[in-house]
Amino acid sequence: MDRIDLTADLSLSRIVYGMWRLGDDTDTSDAHVQAKVEACLEQGITTMDHADIYGGYTVEEIFGRMLARAPHLKDRIEIVTKCDIVAPAGRYASAPVKHYDTSRAHILNSVDTSLSLLGTDRIDLLLIHRPDPLMDACETGAALDEVVRSGKVRAVGVSNFRPWDWTLLQASMETPLVTNQIEVSLVHHQPFTNGDIAFLQERGVAPMAWSPLGGGSLFAESSAPLREKLTEIAEETGTDAAAVAVAWLLHHPVRILPVMGTNALPRIRTLGQAMQVKMTRQRWFELYTLALGHEVP
Repeated sequence: MDRIDLTADLSLSRIVYGMWRLGDDTDTSDAHVQAKVEACLEQGITTMDHADIYGGYTVEEIFGRMLARAPHLKDRIEIVTKCDIVAPAGRYASAPVKHYDTSRAHILNSVDTSLSLLGTDRIDLLLIHRPDPLMDACETGAALDEVVRSGKVRAVGVSNFRPWDWTLLQASMETPLVTNQIEVSLVHHQPFTNGDIAFLQERGVAPMAWSPLGGGSLFAESSAPLREKLTEIAEETGTDAAAVAVAWLLHHPVRILPVMGTNALPRIRTLGQAMQVKMTRQRWFELYTLALGHEVP
């Protein structure tokens, strides 16, 4: 498994395992969660993507219980987590409305809570989950600098930010932002042309991609021509259609890190297959053309 260096001392596995649906599994036992992590590690997938809100603020605790039972895994993985979404659930059940909070107090409290629930003394990568219309960039930037200086967080980044959100926050920080986790897939390909990917590539920043399979819409009836081509290529390469769709993202020079979320152990065991698919420029554009529904201009 390839790795991507985000800083001089932090690298992530090229494919990331996402914990968004972990709390939805019918089996959230320590043994089953550990089996998922070990299935990832067998393929060199070492980076685990969390957010405090996942599972209604339960997933970090589920994962932390597993780590407490299997502490030897702590040194073999990188933990990514996110904060700033406050929704009426879990510890924020009394919140009157879903909102964002990028205040210093909220960020510091979120970091301490995540550390406690995960049972670790350091978060490898902390992301601001969503752009906050009320963000005070000076306050938020200083808070992110503070958690890095404290040693509680190794590196910081953002999620779902547009270029102007990034530059506003970065201008108030000493610590560099190291990634932006955005939605990118064959069915959500606009970041390749709306400036989001170009902005990051200009800065040498590798983006993380959430929903790299389009939330399953790649395989819906409405995507039949694209699905058929993915299946054809999968048969040629001895993989599956999902692996080909992920390989399409991996081929881009910006060095995308797809975040793969599934609870099925057999599927987890095949996540690394995407690294085996040879993607040429012509094949990339063939898939892109089908995704667009017309040839490029």
